[in-house]
Amino acid sequence: MLTRRSTKLTHAGALAALAACVARAEAMGVPQCIAVVDASGVLLAFVRMDGARFLSNESAIAKATSAASTRMPTSRLPVDMEVKLALATGGRLTNLKGGVPIIVEGECIGGIGVGSGTGSQDLEVARAGLAAIGAEDQTA
Repeated sequence: MLTRRSTKLTHAGALAALAACVARAEAMGVPQCIAVVDASGVLLAFVRMDGARFLSNESAIAKATSAASTRMPTSRLPVDMEVKLALATGGRLTNLKGGVPIIVEGECIGGIGVGSGTGSQDLEVARAGLAAIGAEDQTA
């Protein structure tokens, strides 16, 4: 077989995930930078909430890209690989907590990355995005 059908994350899905993340961050009182990428790490949706740290723009995108690329939540890579991966990818990959892959029916279709709070706060916000679009939560 030379081709196969695959599920794709639409812009509507990315915006739905983003909206759920924003709502959760607002409920927590923690302004966040939130990025949603497709399976190839291409940015589909992004917001920097009022009051979020501006350098967290980059870490949110890196977290989303890392989760989509590795197909697992960030912070699960071996610590001795962190710097090597960051250097090898020009800083595009990170092991900071707050990135989750978007898995639907066993297929990774993207990633959500959140930054500007603590790692646990970032993860909680990202998980809200997964729930909003019916994606599997790999963080448990």
